[in-house]
Amino acid sequence: MSSIPSGRRRRLRRSGEVRPSADWADLPIDALLSVLHKLEPIELMVGSAGRVCRSWRRAVRDEPELWRRIDMRVRKDHRYRIDEGTAREAVRRASGRCEAFWGEDATDHFLIFLAEHAPTLKSLRLISSNHISNEALMESINKFPMLEELELSLCKNVFGKVYEVIGIACPRLKSFRLSYPCFYSIEDAKYNKDEEAMGIATMSALRSLQLFGRELTNKGLTAILDNCTHLEHLDIRHCFNIYFDTTLRAKCARIKTMRPPHGSTDDHEFQIGNPVRTRERTYFFSSLFCSLTVCCLLSIINSEF
Repeated sequence: MSSIPSGRRRRLRRSGEVRPSADWADLPIDALLSVLHKLEPIELMVGSAGRVCRSWRRAVRDEPELWRRIDMRVRKDHRYRIDEGTAREAVRRASGRCEAFWGEDATDHFLIFLAEHAPTLKSLRLISSNHISNEALMESINKFPMLEELELSLCKNVFGKVYEVIGIACPRLKSFRLSYPCFYSIEDAKYNKDEEAMGIATMSALRSLQLFGRELTNKGLTAILDNCTHLEHLDIRHCFNIYFDTTLRAKCARIKTMRPPHGSTDDHEFQIGNPVRTRERTYFFSSLFCSLTVCCLLSIINSEF
């Protein structure tokens, strides 16, 4: 409460010395959206913004503009629980105008839902989404023809020929990120280490590519460089099957930003395990699963402290 008597306050207001208190409920819609845009989608969804007043609640619920970019990644400072139901509701509120979705622990069902409700999606980042399969991704990716950015990091059930399908379905793709928790190489002559690289080579519009901890060889990287002629930024840290000979160095000379296999990982956002070389394919998948599990547990522990 103000300590100035009401009569005096009215006289001061008329003289211009005291301004009336701002009424947040009467903000013009453009100004209101500008304020709400400063909040993260998860805060809009389950935070207090929708409880300020009726106009704010209506905007949070009914303005698709607020839901064009949806970031549902888990952060240490989040005090909210993010589940699939919350993510689905955020996509619904976009009313078909969602252009970016970033999230973790997504499932096949959610990915198919997203494909049906976000036809203009330009950016998709899926992290630690072990419940997404090749089949669901190949079914969904064809419904994202405008996609320009894609990340599939720590998604252990996405591999092989799916990358070629992505390259064909998304001709506008400019940025692709694929990170594993650590470098694994299967030392078997019958095992094709460059299958995914050959698929990535079909992404001819790429400007930026990150492959962390992958087992591609010089052959696979050469195919990417020869076909992705617009590539400017290349991150192949912990890809220890790549050896820079004279030919490969010449091909990489046009790359503006290069992160080589033995480059610093200080800025890498995920936990990194020790490199492994093995002849056993079963060991590869079981060990990879264990590494992913450990990384997830470490992230949970770190978020608690």
